[in-house]
Amino acid sequence: MARLLPLIAAVLVLAGGGLVVAAVSGAFDADPDPAPAGDAAAAGPVRLEKDRFDEARAFDDLRRQVEMGPRPAGSDTARELARRLADELPRGRIEPVPGGLQNVVGRLKGRGKRAVVVAAHYDTKDIPGFVGANDGAGGTAAVLEIARAMRRTKRPHPELRFVLFDGEESPDDSRPFYSSGLRGSRHYARTKGDEVRAVVVLDFVAEKGAMRIPREAGSDPKLWRRLRAAARRVGAQRAFPRGTVGEVLDDHTPFARRGIPAIDLIDFTFDCWHETCDDMDAVSSRSLDMAGETVVEMLLSWDR
Repeated sequence: MARLLPLIAAVLVLAGGGLVVAAVSGAFDADPDPAPAGDAAAAGPVRLEKDRFDEARAFDDLRRQVEMGPRPAGSDTARELARRLADELPRGRIEPVPGGLQNVVGRLKGRGKRAVVVAAHYDTKDIPGFVGANDGAGGTAAVLEIARAMRRTKRPHPELRFVLFDGEESPDDSRPFYSSGLRGSRHYARTKGDEVRAVVVLDFVAEKGAMRIPREAGSDPKLWRRLRAAARRVGAQRAFPRGTVGEVLDDHTPFARRGIPAIDLIDFTFDCWHETCDDMDAVSSRSLDMAGETVVEMLLSWDR
């Protein structure tokens, strides 16, 4: 799964010749996109101002993945899931990835010669009993429902590709994560990167409770400001607070390294990261809704 350098919720900085580990919760810096007056989240339940993302259906998609059990890359269960996902995406198909893995890709025509990619990973870490409700199923469910919402709209939008990556998780933790994980996204960036104008990755977006996703340092600042503006318009601004945290190596990284604007929606303070407690008790349809409505609004307002 995604790695923060070098530990969960930690960012490395050099100080006085030593190595200092700063927790993510304390690593916020100045916001390059100050919020307007009234941006602070008010007390009480979130009531979104838009309703184009069906949170109940998305949560059902999440649940069905979890009910399949562990879905490590290359497994029979992952292959069965890939077939199901291809049937759900517009013009869905399976694209092979070296090593016997499979990306699942859908497409909607739109404006522009290059596409905006909306992505997640559908594999789970190969840990006995690990079902990845938030880490895998949540992002995948969000992408499916965003695709449905965009398929229904009559408003103009950019060319869209919905990509569900295989092999995000590393099968060998003794090797550097970038070379052993991110197998589906590294392959897609290498072979399709010239066709891509921007990438939005949804990873930890279903956590139960007060989901807070600041910009991680590897995410493009301009694209992140576009996301936060969309969040304000739909009333989900509390989920995307001001500030920046340490870089996370995730499925957006291969694109960013090619100079393609890319962002990662990931609440990396998630307590059940790579733990069997990442099950249905750890996730919320409301968090899915905030992330999903925000990305739908971002795509519909792309050319503003």
